[in-house]
Amino acid sequence: MTKTLQFIIAFLLIGSFAFAQNDLKGTVKDNQGLPLPGAIILIKGTSATAASDADGNFSIEAPKDFPYYVQITATGFKTLELQITSETATPLNLSLAVDELLDEVVVTSRRRKEVAQEIPIPISVVGGSQVENSGSFNVNRVKELVPTVQLYSSNPRNTTLNIRGLGSTFGLTNDGIDPGVGFYVDGVYYARPAATTLDFIDIEQIEVSRGPQGTLFGKNTTAGAFNITTRAPRFQPGANFEVSYGNYGYIQAKASVTGPLTKNLAARVSFSGTQRDGLIYNVRSSKYINDLNNIGGRVQLLYNLTDNIRLTLAGDASRQKPEGYAQVIAGVAPTQRAAYRQFNQIISDLNYTLPSQNAFDRKVDQDTPWRSGNELGGLSLNADIKLGKGTLTSTTAWRYWNWDPSNDRDFTGLPVLRLSQATSKHQQWSQEIRYAGEFSSRLTGVIGVFALGQNLKTDPVHIEESGAAQWRFSQSSTSPLWQTPGLFDGYGIKSKSWLNSFSGAVFGQLDWAITKNLHLLPGLRYNYDFKEVDFNRQTYGGLETNDPALIALKRAVYTDQYYHAKAENTNFSGQVTLAYKPIKQINTFATYSNSYKPVGVNLGGLPTANGDVLTDLAKVKPEYVTHVEFGIKTNPTSNTTLNLIVFNTSIKDYQTQVQTAEVGVNRGYLSNAEKVRVQGIELDGSIRVSRNLAINAAVAYTDGKYVSFKNAPVPLEETGGASAFKDISGGRLPGISKWAGSIGGEANTNEGKFLGSKGKFFLGVDSYFRSGFSSSPSPSKYLVVDGYSLFNARLGFKAANGVTLFVWGRNILNKDYFEQLLPAAGNAGHYAGVIGDPRTYGVTLRYSL
Repeated sequence: MTKTLQFIIAFLLIGSFAFAQNDLKGTVKDNQGLPLPGAIILIKGTSATAASDADGNFSIEAPKDFPYYVQITATGFKTLELQITSETATPLNLSLAVDELLDEVVVTSRRRKEVAQEIPIPISVVGGSQVENSGSFNVNRVKELVPTVQLYSSNPRNTTLNIRGLGSTFGLTNDGIDPGVGFYVDGVYYARPAATTLDFIDIEQIEVSRGPQGTLFGKNTTAGAFNITTRAPRFQPGANFEVSYGNYGYIQAKASVTGPLTKNLAARVSFSGTQRDGLIYNVRSSKYINDLNNIGGRVQLLYNLTDNIRLTLAGDASRQKPEGYAQVIAGVAPTQRAAYRQFNQIISDLNYTLPSQNAFDRKVDQDTPWRSGNELGGLSLNADIKLGKGTLTSTTAWRYWNWDPSNDRDFTGLPVLRLSQATSKHQQWSQEIRYAGEFSSRLTGVIGVFALGQNLKTDPVHIEESGAAQWRFSQSSTSPLWQTPGLFDGYGIKSKSWLNSFSGAVFGQLDWAITKNLHLLPGLRYNYDFKEVDFNRQTYGGLETNDPALIALKRAVYTDQYYHAKAENTNFSGQVTLAYKPIKQINTFATYSNSYKPVGVNLGGLPTANGDVLTDLAKVKPEYVTHVEFGIKTNPTSNTTLNLIVFNTSIKDYQTQVQTAEVGVNRGYLSNAEKVRVQGIELDGSIRVSRNLAINAAVAYTDGKYVSFKNAPVPLEETGGASAFKDISGGRLPGISKWAGSIGGEANTNEGKFLGSKGKFFLGVDSYFRSGFSSSPSPSKYLVVDGYSLFNARLGFKAANGVTLFVWGRNILNKDYFEQLLPAAGNAGHYAGVIGDPRTYGVTLRYSL
């Protein structure tokens, strides 16, 4: 690894002297003659890009040979292209006209700034203003704008972020495997899925790349990448203050201040805080729970060491402390257990009645407090160094995650599972070094190395503890010994574990211009992954007895368990893309790739057979992914885009999370399905009807199924049957809607004035729909979430500088819907739902300068 890194750096340094410096300078202004900061200047056919500063000035490294073409883009202005010859007068004085047509979206998914429509990757982009104005302040709301994104969260730890239905296991999170969707913020990889539940802070843009991206990103991404860019410090002073008020006691405040500290040093300080009353009423405590209580901040320092070296130091910290995420019992499935072991008979024998038979009454009586203490933060140092005709980037980062939960996993007011607390501490460090640039007149690309180390440990132990009613839920015979007073009251397990892991990779992708319109893009990646887990679970409490029969009953619920496992794997993966652009308005491409999702380990207990721990399940085989994709991106007219993607993904040894009837494996365990397949078609487009009206839409058809899974656990309704396993080959993969889509638009006036600010009055509408989907790894007719549609709207006045004021509403038709269904621990037949928010509305006031 060290020799490889030394070779790469040496090669780049040599290259930096091989190419002569030839800067093109100029100034960009608007049609009123005012400086236009933040305009993107691109030398077409190369990787050279630059941005204009606060005074509109720019300097960009240009080719030695004439002629060449320069493209200048800025949000809200027409794109300008001009030819540069040896006779062109410099520095350039450029003026951009206001654009009544579509803005060209610039992205960095290939580690350099490019126009999204011109790169051979299926990508969805959500701008920072769209995030703010639509109220999409976290990933769970962004999925309503990008229908190929799925996020399921029964609490921050148990969060699944998928693209096209792939990425992470569906259900309760097992920390022993890696996600297949890379989640990046300013180039830093966030390893824990809990990060996706936090509020966004000062977002510039979100790019969602679909399909394997491992030859472009440091961490292996077999399903796609979620790439977030925050607003960078500026040398021009600026500030933004925002406050929102809504029903259910909703308050959200945001602030961002930026400006120069010295000639070469600029800073940005950003803050976000959100509070809201609970949406579920606990009749036992007489309190509303599932509230919002989020706060976070980010500090960035930008130091221009020289014209060619830019350093960015960033630190952030975020915290969530809600009394949530409580789930509500959504229904009861009859199992194949004896009549006395059915849920309704159990609660009848205990003289218990549910507080409501309708989940959307939003009532619970749970006796264990819900707590979801979620803390994340870290530091990063990013260095961008111009070398030759490209940029060498180094990103060094350290991050932490502290998790302090309390859950009621029986979902009732009965003392069944009295405690469920899996407090954890996680730390990660990462280092990525990559070079993106031009190697010759026809060859550009990116090469890099990446390393990630993680340490996860209990803090100090994970606790599962039974209450006095546990005996009735665990009762598996008619023996009167089950009713022994105090047998299970206070009986539990304390688990102590740690996980150490390391991932390393060398990756690269080239872009070879065979002709001006035909490009070949090969990519290659070498992976090394290592994981080591130590798990030690000890029982405690309950009735102290020497009676072998009573001890056997206790062990039927919880047992001591210990195992130590190591897993490592090395592999090569890669892809090849052929891109053809017959005319300027059409860009076609075809991609074939294979990739690996790293080897995993089970962390949270293993199932048993005849009292013996199934230690063979401690290791989980890596996934082998084969992916084929065809795409066409078009601009039918100057004010429209229309893109079509067709894909097929096959996965061997698919990593899946399965639930077991054993209470002691409350979180379920990981297993491998022999083969799954996901295929689909995606269509998206946008049109700017006029300067005053823009519309965008997307629709996705996704079909995911188990091609072969012959030894899967039975679904909830088959618990207690002759076999604990079932062949579910041909069944639906969980979490995938066959149809999903979104449509939205915004209409505005030409000009307006409000409280002394110049701007526009506007009306915006967004809608999102998805068809029903399976909410169980083994398909169950009871654990199916019905399809639903949501409608959001906003109306008001917005200004680039000065006052912005608008009213908004989300789920304005007040649709009742589930986001997820999940069985209670022990598979007694009852299952709970994660309920979507009801109608919410409010007003937002923003002031920018």
